[in-house]
Amino acid sequence: MAKPRSGSLVLLLLLLAALVLAASPAAMATSDAPFMVAHKKVSLTRHKSGVDRVSVSIDLYNQGSSTAYDVSLNDDSWSQDMFNLVSDSTSKTWERLDAGSSASHSFILESKTKGMFHGSPAVIKFRIPSKAALQEAYSTPILPLDVLADKPPEKKLEWAKRLLAKYGSLVSVLTLVGLFIYVIATPSKMTSKKRR
Repeated sequence: MAKPRSGSLVLLLLLLAALVLAASPAAMATSDAPFMVAHKKVSLTRHKSGVDRVSVSIDLYNQGSSTAYDVSLNDDSWSQDMFNLVSDSTSKTWERLDAGSSASHSFILESKTKGMFHGSPAVIKFRIPSKAALQEAYSTPILPLDVLADKPPEKKLEWAKRLLAKYGSLVSVLTLVGLFIYVIATPSKMTSKKRR
């Protein structure tokens, strides 16, 4: 079997490179579209006895190379049996979202009942000029929320334990240094008796 010559190998590599370069404008043309990324964040705080407040924020990013039009965000996973909407709305629309730009939306809910809540991602729909059908994207999901969870009462002196755990070594060092300075700076009673 004859070994291939290095000249024919170089020619083959050049031919493959030419094919890749010829195909890349077509590939680039199809990637000229918006690319939506949405991050959904939720925080749960005890507002008053028997009521948890849920703060939801959704950050939307167009990381594509063209503008998205008629952008709508809908987060209807919050059951009306479990939550009351306190501020704003669970949906929002924007006329356009340019390439590289971002938008955000937030709203607040209050809990009605106790239990675990499993929310679904928010749905983002948008239009691009080259396609008639609306495009769809989804936000990141959220971790399950334990609404109105029983929190153990904080024990007395718990704050002292946390402070000691955090700053205990520093306090020990400062105490030793202070004691050393006190011993050096204060004349002892034994030496003052000998001088008499």
